[in-house]
Amino acid sequence: MNWSKYIISIFLLIPSAWTRDSRLNAAIDVAGESYANGEYEQSIQDHLAIQEQFQFQSRELDFNLGLSYHYAEKDEEAAPYFDKASTSNDKTLSSFAYNQGGVILGNKKEYETALSKFRTALIQDPLNEVARHNYELLARWLQREEERKNEEENQPEPSEFAKRKKAEADRLIEQFRFKDALQVMTEAMQQDETVAAYNQFITNLQEIVEIDEK
Repeated sequence: MNWSKYIISIFLLIPSAWTRDSRLNAAIDVAGESYANGEYEQSIQDHLAIQEQFQFQSRELDFNLGLSYHYAEKDEEAAPYFDKASTSNDKTLSSFAYNQGGVILGNKKEYETALSKFRTALIQDPLNEVARHNYELLARWLQREEERKNEEENQPEPSEFAKRKKAEADRLIEQFRFKDALQVMTEAMQQDETVAAYNQFITNLQEIVEIDEK
């Protein structure tokens, strides 16, 4: 599951303290321009230069670096910066940082931890619709996965009769005789309850037949 497509780009956050002199202001402009142009590797270097040349640290800068690393497909480097930004006293910034951290965890398939990040993002800012979307989407997906696993665990072991009927249905499908295949499985279910092991297969057949009959 590719969680990166649910990210919504936002403008870089520039605190007013950064504009204390012309050189710093120019560096901010350069970093902002490289990010806006999608030059994320350059954006990383430009933002790091602000830290190194001006000895400047802020949660906004951490967030900007996190975004630049993320879009440069360097999530391992991005994650610590989002963690730092999430400690900001600015609830909006903190919320977006938690959300981005959740996206990275989702991409790593650490779904429960990602869900916790999205939940915290909403606690920080209940109006963060990006985090709300990610939270609800992941929560529903995890619930469906749990239901699917439970269903699989409770499925019976198919008997030899059930296996033969499944093989017969497969041969009919190869001939594009979907309705006949469905009939074979439906009648087999009435004779042998272990045919329920192929419930998903039967459901897929039903959907295909319904489409064919439209």
